[in-house]
Amino acid sequence: MAVEILIILGFTSGVAAGFFGIGGGVIIVPCLLILGMQMEYAIGVSIMQMVFSSTFGSLINIFQKKLDIYHGVFVGLGGLIGASFSGIIVDSLSSQILLLLFLLLSAVSFYKYVFNVKTQANPTPPITNPFKQKFLMIGAGFLTGIFAVSLGVGGGLILAPILAYYLGFDSKKVVPISLFFIIFASISGSLSLAAHDLIDFRAGIIIGISSMIGVSFGIYLISKVTLHNHRYALIGIYAFSIILTLWKVAQSFGLL
Repeated sequence: MAVEILIILGFTSGVAAGFFGIGGGVIIVPCLLILGMQMEYAIGVSIMQMVFSSTFGSLINIFQKKLDIYHGVFVGLGGLIGASFSGIIVDSLSSQILLLLFLLLSAVSFYKYVFNVKTQANPTPPITNPFKQKFLMIGAGFLTGIFAVSLGVGGGLILAPILAYYLGFDSKKVVPISLFFIIFASISGSLSLAAHDLIDFRAGIIIGISSMIGVSFGIYLISKVTLHNHRYALIGIYAFSIILTLWKVAQSFGLL
């Protein structure tokens, strides 16, 4: 696979990571599938690059004092545990099942953002007890890590509405926490996938280093756009991901 293509893909996914607080898998996985990589290895490369983009992006957020580290650690701890099961899941399921699960995740997230389902912070969060808040953060991180990382995505778009609706976090607080969570989940997931020989390290390193440049640009962009335009950009990413994945699903079932 050409280095130039991997660099462009890494930069683009990095911009998405910084701009939306996501891992970039909704871009990387379908693009790698189109380029001929098997689903299992596309997931491995996607998770590996997240180590680069999420770590670099979180360092920028810490420097700019945008990250609530206290809450981020509890969410990250759950993700660290949950993502450790990703290698077993990816190694056990067929490429077609993984493709269909990835398509379902993209479609649900697309629906959620098009119809604005629970994406706004709840002004009166139902959970205010400190112990229950910590339990929810760890639990949300665990479930997001075990499910999202197994499909090659960081899980920020699953985690964000949970934190916003149940804990009342606004979007400016949620995005840095989601990106910080991805550090824990992606490191754990990468180790688990590597143990099952499911990572193309050459592609992962090239895309990962390129994504570090993109994530800094994405963090800069988020301060320059309105919430309205931000939401439409996210919808566009999901539409792109769904179209490419549908095409690959049709191919895998011999329909094209």
